Amino acid sequence: MNQFPHLFEPIRIGKQTVKNRIFMPPLSTNLADKGYVTDALIEHYSNRAKGGVGLIVTEVTTVEPTYTYLPGDMSIYDDSYIPGWKKLVDAVHQYDTKILSQLFHPAYMAFPLPGTPQLIAPSNVGPYYAKAAPRAATVEELHVIVRQFGEAAHRFQQAGGDGVEIQCAHAHGLLGGFLTPLYNKRTDEYGGDINGRLRLTLEVIEEVRKMCGEDFIIDVRISGDEYSDGGLTLNDMIYVSKQLEKAGVDFIHVSGGNTIKRGSSMPAPGTAPAPHAHSSEEIKKHVHIPVATVARINEPWIAEELIANGKTDICMIGRPNLCDSEFANKAYAGKAEDICPCIGCGRCLNGIMFGKPISCTVNPSVETNAIEKATEKKKVLVIGGGPAGMEAAYVAKKRGHEVVLCEKSNELGGLLRIAAVPISKQELCKVIKFMARRLQNEGIEVRMNCEVTPEMLETEFKDYEVVCSIGAKPKEIESFKQFKQTMTADDILAGRTFPGRKIVILGGGSVGCETADYLAPLINDLFPANRDVTILEMTPSLMTGEGGAAKSQLTQRLMRKGVKIELNSQVTKVDENTITYVKEGVEHHIDDADTLVFAVGYIPLKMENERANYIGDCDKVGNLKDAIGAAYQLAKTL
Repeated sequence: MNQFPHLFEPIRIGKQTVKNRIFMPPLSTNLADKGYVTDALIEHYSNRAKGGVGLIVTEVTTVEPTYTYLPGDMSIYDDSYIPGWKKLVDAVHQYDTKILSQLFHPAYMAFPLPGTPQLIAPSNVGPYYAKAAPRAATVEELHVIVRQFGEAAHRFQQAGGDGVEIQCAHAHGLLGGFLTPLYNKRTDEYGGDINGRLRLTLEVIEEVRKMCGEDFIIDVRISGDEYSDGGLTLNDMIYVSKQLEKAGVDFIHVSGGNTIKRGSSMPAPGTAPAPHAHSSEEIKKHVHIPVATVARINEPWIAEELIANGKTDICMIGRPNLCDSEFANKAYAGKAEDICPCIGCGRCLNGIMFGKPISCTVNPSVETNAIEKATEKKKVLVIGGGPAGMEAAYVAKKRGHEVVLCEKSNELGGLLRIAAVPISKQELCKVIKFMARRLQNEGIEVRMNCEVTPEMLETEFKDYEVVCSIGAKPKEIESFKQFKQTMTADDILAGRTFPGRKIVILGGGSVGCETADYLAPLINDLFPANRDVTILEMTPSLMTGEGGAAKSQLTQRLMRKGVKIELNSQVTKVDENTITYVKEGVEHHIDDADTLVFAVGYIPLKMENERANYIGDCDKVGNLKDAIGAAYQLAKTL
């Protein structure tokens, strides 16, 4: 019996029927070639259709040639794009999956390619990261753009597409910008009040319907609430939703937040599931067309509950379908435990702005699930049961090799077990559990409490390919260890040591900040038992190299909790009772601390063996994505 009856119930959208309630929202891939559909794009979307998704909304598709959103954008601004789109549509349709194109004009969010004219906007207000003010679009330009939206939709219809999504959410692009009072300061017919700000979107809907007829699906993506002072509110968006229904929209895709307030539209890992469901639930009460919600719906049971409990009609499930293209099929078959877990890290999109294709931390084969069989079957020894070791063992086994994995401790997971301890990192536990389950399902021999010795390599494993993934150990600064109590961040997170109440953390990278977050009081209320935590970081910023919602949320938590953050601070001397650092040429002394914590990086562990292939932190210290990716690439070559 299907565990998720509400999730897999068909739904009527306009005059079409979709086979289930799992829809895939737009996720930029950077896989297009000068706007044209590529084989990689076809493989990407058809794999998700094959995986059981009911309806796919493609990534941003630009409707005119002047402004580019991302270097690898999709486009449909003239007829030359139609043949490629037809191949994509046909590939998706063979799995009984509907496909919509998300039509978009980037406006003030366009990528600043050389030769791009001054960016346009509702008013001369641009995003916080803009390097120059945009200019307000003229009424004549808006009339042309409305026609371009209609013509783009008609081209997609000619390619066999089922409908389009009109993007108005997140104060994002031209239509989203016109809708939000944060960007729209106009006083003509396209501004001034909510009806003026909505006018451009309604004209686009009217044009698309005129060009494409009644059978063509039109969906509009909105922010149900922008969660920002001066932004759109839920009450605004209930009214907007009613107007969209009157205009003939077939369903409403309710997101939330905006591009200005980091973490509001693409929530950080560890935050609550379905953060916009309160908006979809309320909007659903006031319209008669289906309503979808989106964001952090990472497990089938969450989606089932949302629909069963009246929070939404449809669940837009994006990054989990990226992480595992078989998400829907596995849920339907009652194999939810075999779904590769999306941890919400956002690294899938980290490289998009720099022209890199979409990727995934947990699934390095994001574009294809195929693992080719090896031409020669070998014996493979994997030393170390962290994420790199488990990935290498799994891929090697799938390629047809005989695999033995040896782990010297009594638990799999390596440093990932420690990484899962801080606040908002609990989803890493799912990764360990999933990777261990795969080893079991594949029948891989796993030896726990087994430290591989040089003698074993020369005897029992002398005919084996050797993959070494023994990890790294935290660095300590020997001259600073004379302080009265020192320990590493890993010691604390692993429960090997217990710090005092007045703590100085040396290092403001991810590990130092997460450890401070773990140790600091949940409430900054000056309660006598609260810990007093200070981070000393020698560079001008925290968590250098990290970005996005996770970094933003962690930094905000540290500040709310009263963690003292000293940047540009170089520790120059430590004795038994005093920590001395220099900041902006001034010497400071901390003489009341009781614990000094090292969070200053890691040293790769080495095992001297000429046959060994090194992966993960023992090869080069990096993040989880680096470790799993390197293991996957190596195992493909064995």
